[in-house]
Amino acid sequence: MQTISSFFKLIRWPNLLIIFLTQLLFEYCIIHPILEQQGMPLAAGSKDFLIIVFSFQLIAAAGYIINDWYDLPLDRVNKPQKVYISRTISKSAALLVYFLMNAVALLLVGFVSGSREQLFLLVCILLCELLLFFYSAWFKKRFLIGNLIVAVITASAIPVLLLPVGPTYLFTGNASGNLLQLTLLYTGFAFLITFVREVVKDLEDEPGDRMYGCHTMPIILGAKSVHRIAGITVVVLVLVISMLQPFLWKTGMKPQLLSLYSIALVLVPLGFIAKRIFKNAATVKEYHQLSSNIKIVMLTGILSMLFFLFINVK
Repeated sequence: MQTISSFFKLIRWPNLLIIFLTQLLFEYCIIHPILEQQGMPLAAGSKDFLIIVFSFQLIAAAGYIINDWYDLPLDRVNKPQKVYISRTISKSAALLVYFLMNAVALLLVGFVSGSREQLFLLVCILLCELLLFFYSAWFKKRFLIGNLIVAVITASAIPVLLLPVGPTYLFTGNASGNLLQLTLLYTGFAFLITFVREVVKDLEDEPGDRMYGCHTMPIILGAKSVHRIAGITVVVLVLVISMLQPFLWKTGMKPQLLSLYSIALVLVPLGFIAKRIFKNAATVKEYHQLSSNIKIVMLTGILSMLFFLFINVK
């Protein structure tokens, strides 16, 4: 029982749930309604969607496993209470599960890609697996590139859902503009907020990273400079969402619930997060709390997709 509990903690099941919700809501609150409003047939069935989502869950879980496998010495310093590999789960078992998860993900996506002659989807999944491996083995300890890789892979959970839709539907008809705009909006949101969270996690892990000779942003630039980078990124995100408010206010919902929701549960919390970043949180506990707050805003941003079920986006 303890092994099972440790395994679910190892694969970060709350993060996997957020990824699942992101893909589920984008598929059924945005892609399907837009295509149906234009009378376009759905190019991907529920079975194909579930295969893509399950494959993404597998490669994300595998990514967490290989990350902890390589980070075992660092985690014993940074977060000893969260070390599961070598304690309740052996290193060889963790490595075996990692390879099995990636293999199953490739086989499943290969089935979808082969049936629809869309090998680009298979290439994307394979690229994610390779990036996660090299991130864990090398790039995580390098300046900036590791943060960007995680942000890109996290954000890719949204546009990957458009691949089964196909170019015929994406670039024809009145729906294409709205669908691509919303894809860009949520992908950009996921990228920026994930990047900020990764930077904050680097600040949290600085003691162990420094001990093992890593070259992360806080070690190279110093904590104050990294605070500015993270804070400016949050401000950019706030400005972009603020600029969208006139559009959200005209969605036709009474009383403009989507706009009010984004202000109350996305913009205001982001403002508090920016304030705490610029005030230079300094302790591991403060960084951990900040990281948790960012994850909550990520979740509220994702849940805003529910409103598009009630909006005419023709």
